[in-house]
Formats: sequence, C-alpha cells, structure tokens
Amino acid sequence: MSRKVTKAIFPVAGLGTRFLPATKSIPKEIMTLVDRPLIQYAIDEARAAGIEEFIFVTSRGKGALEDYFDHAHELEATLKRGGKNDLLDVLRATNMDSGAIAYVRQHKAMGLGHAVWCARRLVPENESVAVILTDDVIMGEPPCLQQMIEAHAETGGTMVATMEVPLEKTKSYGVLDVAEDMGAIVKAKGLVEKPKDNPPSNLAVIGRYILAPTVLQNLNKLREGAGGEIQLTDAIADEITEGREVFGLRFRGQRYDCGSKAGFLQATVAFGLERDELREEFLDYLNEVVSMQRAAE
Repeated sequence: MSRKVTKAIFPVAGLGTRFLPATKSIPKEIMTLVDRPLIQYAIDEARAAGIEEFIFVTSRGKGALEDYFDHAHELEATLKRGGKNDLLDVLRATNMDSGAIAYVRQHKAMGLGHAVWCARRLVPENESVAVILTDDVIMGEPPCLQQMIEAHAETGGTMVATMEVPLEKTKSYGVLDVAEDMGAIVKAKGLVEKPKDNPPSNLAVIGRYILAPTVLQNLNKLREGAGGEIQLTDAIADEITEGREVFGLRFRGQRYDCGSKAGFLQATVAFGLERDELREEFLDYLNEVVSMQRAAE
C-alpha cells in the first residue's frame, strides 16, 4: 500500500439549512469569506498538500458549485482587454485542470460516512484518501492537510485532525480515546461519536481525515450509528477494533466552524484582518463598533 496521498473527497451534498434563506438558491460552499468561497479555501489547502485529484460528493441543487470550477473564458477576455491583469491572475488561480475533478451524487442524506462511501469507486483499493469538510476552515501555516500528510508519511494507518475543546462541548464532536500521547501525534485506542457523558478525552475530531483503504471497506457495512446516520467515525473506530492503527494530529492553526453563523462571522473577521489592503480600515471600524457597544452598556 502506497502512503502517498493524491486524492481528496469533498462531501458537499448538504442543504445548508442553517444559512437559509441564502442557501435556498446558492450552495453553502459558494458563500464567501471576504472574496473567496468556502470551497476555494478547501481546494487551496488540498493543492498545497499535494492533492492532484478532487472528488466532490454532491446532490441536487449544486450546479453553481460545479459551474464555479469551469473556466470563465468570456470574463477572462474582458479582464484582459481592460488591462486588469491582477484580477486576471486571481481568476486563473481558481482554474482546475481538465480531468482533475470528479463528481458523484449522494441521492439521500445518510451521514458523512455514507457520503464518503459514495466516492468509493473513484479510490483505488490500495490507496489512502484525504477527506476535507469545507465547513471547517483552518488558518494555519503550513496548511492543516499538509501537516497531516507529512505526519502520515511517518505513521501510516488512518489519521484525523484533532483539537482540544472544553469537556462540556465534546458532545458535539467525535472524541478520541488516547492510548499514547506523543505530543503533536496521539495514538488512539477508541473513538466515540458525540458522547453524551463521560467523554474519553477532550480531543475532538474536526473535518480533516486521511483514511486507510480499509476504512472505505468498513463503510461497506452501511451500519447506522449516532442519529440514525452512517458515521465515518464508526468506520474509523472499526480500524482500532480490528487491530489497525489510528492516529490523531494536534494541528497548528486556528479552526473556524463555518457551518454555524457565529463561526462564519468570526472567520470573516479573521480573514479580513489578514488582508493587508483591508486591515487598517477594517480594524478601525471594529474598534469603533466595540467602543459604541461599551458606551451603550
């Protein structure tokens, strides 16, 4: 089995109901942080990590997402005629090579594990594959998936991105049961999806995975888990039960949950302040708003 990871699965079939009415007409993945859609942040992270093939698990109503990756020849020509070369470079940086993207459909929402399982025929049986959830936008250097792939080259097995959360919030995550803590990397002896009480640790699994080929085989069982859905964490936990290794990586960076409105706003502020051309004016505005809020208290 090769440890080189060159394929990534992007489960993007969700309806984005928490962002209605915006998501009535546009996929959530096209919503923008500053001036780049969520999906572009995920693609850029994958490219930086050496991913060459991109598998999108979509559903009805995701046409705008597919169109986003088409070359906009008319727009490019207009920018070129207008001498707007900087914008032209920005636009061309979003282009994808022909054949680099594949789309598969998830016809019924049955959980993250089911979404990943839908892509199984596009992943060779002897290859590990990355999974990126676009809701989790991570600001880090090097990018989170690159950190994971570098660590995975040493460990093999299956690897998940982890971060420490308050114990009272573990019920919202998959949580690692730690067998050995080696610093940035931990070896897991178990994995519990959304524990209601007595979580095994405060190490939560977030939306980055490198899956051994056997995880996809585990998903063939189509076993329902928490919430009546087919859970990816259950298929990963099966790896441990069957004597195969699962690791967690404490990644370096800040994760924003852009599946929630509060997280989306936090990410917008953070990425806005990272932009040299926006920082000063934006920060002045934020300070003014905070001052007004304090004065009103």
